[in-house]
Amino acid sequence: MQKILNLIKEQSHRCLVLWVIDCAPRVLAIFEQKYETDSRPREALNATIAWSKGEIKMPVAKKAALDAHKAAFLVEEDQAACAAAHAMGHVLGTVHVETHAIWFVIYGLSAFVKENNPLLKDQIIERETHWFYDRLKYWGSHTDIIKRNWAPFLLKNDVINKEKLLGEKDK
Repeated sequence: MQKILNLIKEQSHRCLVLWVIDCAPRVLAIFEQKYETDSRPREALNATIAWSKGEIKMPVAKKAALDAHKAAFLVEEDQAACAAAHAMGHVLGTVHVETHAIWFVIYGLSAFVKENNPLLKDQIIERETHWFYDRLKYWGSHTDIIKRNWAPFLLKNDVINKEKLLGEKDK
């Protein structure tokens, strides 16, 4: 986990947004397999894409994130689905601030572990951590190659990664 956190601290905000958008469907599938009629976590992912492109404003995005978390609370007895729905709230939160990216990973890992045999916990965490890390490495080297529309606030290059700032503050 520390390896991912260290890599997160070195990435641009846009990189982290592309990364969580890329990784989210795999985590979201855990929720949707059992609760296909509850679209709130999916709507959070859709809002992530729209907000990152400047197609919606913060109040609409915030409502979608909160709705994903509400969906999580309604399925608390299903720990895997609950974690997956919370993860979608943090996917959307990553557009707002980089510090949500690590929470996406934490909830995503929890969803993967809870969905599988608890005796395989260590192997699942290792496999999925490696997958998250590899996808982040990919986006770290491809973010600026991708041609897409960005919300104006995500185009600022002089913004310091807030996750990195938190780490420096703790030292």
